[in-house]
Amino acid sequence: MNPTRCRLVQLVVMLAGLGVATTPAATDEEAHFVSDRAAMVKDIANLARATSSDSGRAAFDARVMSVLNRIPRHRFVPEDELGSAYANRPLPIGHGQTISQPYIVALMTDLLDLRPGHRVLEIGTGSGYQAAILAELVQQVYSIEIVRPLAEQARGRLAALGYANVEVRNADGYYGWAEHAPFDAIVVTAAAGSIPPALIQQLKPGGRLVVPVGSQFFTQTLMLVEKNEDGKLATRELMPVAFVPLTGRH
Repeated sequence: MNPTRCRLVQLVVMLAGLGVATTPAATDEEAHFVSDRAAMVKDIANLARATSSDSGRAAFDARVMSVLNRIPRHRFVPEDELGSAYANRPLPIGHGQTISQPYIVALMTDLLDLRPGHRVLEIGTGSGYQAAILAELVQQVYSIEIVRPLAEQARGRLAALGYANVEVRNADGYYGWAEHAPFDAIVVTAAAGSIPPALIQQLKPGGRLVVPVGSQFFTQTLMLVEKNEDGKLATRELMPVAFVPLTGRH
């Protein structure tokens, strides 16, 4: 059975056991979310074309768009934000953190140029939404979240949705996750004042790092860093962005 279908079957069975998945109200709600999700993906495709001069990507990989069209973003937002779950904008998730704008999630994922056998490091788990998207595209995801309650919630949420190939750690992501390095790709979902040296070191030759660089109150720029096979770096500035700051002791 397809892994995604297997996860969906497990989720339906779990919800049915709780007496919620088979009710008309639950069914209507899920159908509504399917429609909202399709509209979100269409909006992302339109934005990709409109921002292609900055991003260099007029269209995102079909695999990325397919995953965005499948994953239930409403499972990753607080209950009071359900009505905005598929709005193309960031949403608060508590503790001063946000779930990123879907377009930005799609762009950052696409820039990583992911393959099924890849091992990916994510800095800033947040709600777990970006980790779930990565998990659908690669072999293994290692995700670090500095806010303990968010790390615990994301770990439980991802497990409940069947993502066995995601490991969540509560730690300071500035220093990466050396014991699992090197990584084929690294994505940072918070703005760093400069690119963390540990992440450069932990990136595999031939790998890609996508990171917003800048301070919370000044200009932030989304950057793509590629490490050549000989270890040399090629860095490209893409577009202005707005992220919460990368926190920690650094």
